[in-house]
Amino acid sequence: MASIIVLSGSPSATSKTAALSGHVGSRLRAKGHVVREFRVRDLPPAALLAADTADPAITEVIDAIAGADAVVVASPVYKAAYSGLLKALLDLLPQFALAGKAVLPLVTGGTPAHVLALDYALRPVLTSLGADHIVQGWFVLDKHITVDRAEVTLDPASLEPVRTAVDGFSEAVHARRPLAVAL
Repeated sequence: MASIIVLSGSPSATSKTAALSGHVGSRLRAKGHVVREFRVRDLPPAALLAADTADPAITEVIDAIAGADAVVVASPVYKAAYSGLLKALLDLLPQFALAGKAVLPLVTGGTPAHVLALDYALRPVLTSLGADHIVQGWFVLDKHITVDRAEVTLDPASLEPVRTAVDGFSEAVHARRPLAVAL
């Protein structure tokens, strides 16, 4: 089984990005992956902003990413880019933290004009972290995500494209994992 980390970079307590991340995590679990989700907003702010990689919570995330086969990175769009909160975490990762891992970028935003943040803001930083296999990411309009209690519903206009992106990512993760050889 492949190990996948899902990072939600939204600072909001009632985040549609986090809801989408949870939805994606559930789909990946259904595909047979071991998934661990982290909301960056839940990390200790002082440690995050002070770049305190010795803090146990920060160390836990960094170690989880290091041990994972793949990473999903989700963020809302703020000022035409991914969130500053996500940037604070990504800045703490070792230079090649994503080397050898499949990466799925996901972005949420209020208008289709924000779709450019996916390829012009998020993808370059993932590449700079050594990601050599960034699969086709996806942008989801905020209005296409409904959260009712713990239930997340995606509008049909986004549901199928998100499923396609996640399923393609899952296939890429399976393809990258070496096959076990029976002795």
